[in-house]
Amino acid sequence: MERSLRTQAGNFLRLGVAAVLLFGMAAQSGCRAEQPWPLWESYASHFLDGQGRVIDHGGQDKTTTEGEAYAMFFALVAGDRSRFDKLVDWTENNLAQGDLTARLPAWSWGKAPDGSWHVLDSNPAADADLWMAYSLCEAGRLWKVPRYEKLGDLMALRVAQQEVVLVPGVGTTLIPGAQGFHPDPQTWYVNPGYLPPSLLQYFAKRAPGQPWGEVLASLPAMVHTDGGFVMDWVSAGPSGVKPSVNPATPTSAPSNAIPIGSYDAIRMYLWMGMADRRTPGVQESLEQMGGMATYLHTHALPPLRVDATGTVLQPDAPVGFSAAVVPYLSAVGLKAEMATQNGRLIAVFDPKSGLYGHDTAYYDQNLALFATGWNEGRFHFEENGRLKVKWK
Repeated sequence: MERSLRTQAGNFLRLGVAAVLLFGMAAQSGCRAEQPWPLWESYASHFLDGQGRVIDHGGQDKTTTEGEAYAMFFALVAGDRSRFDKLVDWTENNLAQGDLTARLPAWSWGKAPDGSWHVLDSNPAADADLWMAYSLCEAGRLWKVPRYEKLGDLMALRVAQQEVVLVPGVGTTLIPGAQGFHPDPQTWYVNPGYLPPSLLQYFAKRAPGQPWGEVLASLPAMVHTDGGFVMDWVSAGPSGVKPSVNPATPTSAPSNAIPIGSYDAIRMYLWMGMADRRTPGVQESLEQMGGMATYLHTHALPPLRVDATGTVLQPDAPVGFSAAVVPYLSAVGLKAEMATQNGRLIAVFDPKSGLYGHDTAYYDQNLALFATGWNEGRFHFEENGRLKVKWK
């Protein structure tokens, strides 16, 4: 009996020590139950400073609201509260004059010609505003931070008031910013890549009095072209929607001679592929985007530039494009083509940097974070647009 008691006591002691060790390990990791996300850690070490500023090293070390908003989303997926808080604080203090409740953030911050660092363009950017509002709302819900939820709701309301328009003959849609995209009474410019359906559905459900459901309904028209490829820019007006050149680039520029699908449009394949298939407009839009699927039947890599007829102007896009089409190929059931793009990602992964490709381009890494995070099951978007994360 005494020996049995000593054995039980020893077992309880070992269990207690094990529990203490496990508690200590959890405390050291910030009590985060999720698996680490190595790509996010590599991205943060390369592009994110200690204040919460995302730096585009290939773009004169500028910071954009796109970078800040995407990083907020990735930090939320990773359960990385510390970095999320810093990203919000830096954005509010430097891009919103200290108050995100009073104004949408300026889209561009960097080094001015006189050597000083400050806002370079005070206009907001609708895509970043929408991603930031979404990430704040979902961070508030998942981390139980009411301030973030209210801040996200207010940002979404401002986007609806300042960057959503009713286009006669087309319907309600999101323009890239409040200024500069409505040059005459008959023309509005739209960037389809600014219209992620999961986020539009989320705010349509969350704020039914706002026009998000109508914006979502206009989405299939924004991605349609005769060639089946999404364009970077379209113009909308009483005569309908048609491919357009970039309104911010001089028409004399060779790169702006004709409408193309390239760096902006590639995001739409990503957004559509990641969306819940029951989201209104997603299935119809996927059917409009069949040019990419047809092309990848016979080509190893996505094209870098195509025109509105589907003619490839420049083949062999960078690795970020391969990442972006992975969810799209999954959505349309092209498993072999999906495997090819995933194989490219594996082939170009750089173990020294922990990033994809040797030039570690900022935009490529963002596309890869979205695509691989989704493909690895770290997050997905539910039918109502809510974010489901692995750690929750």
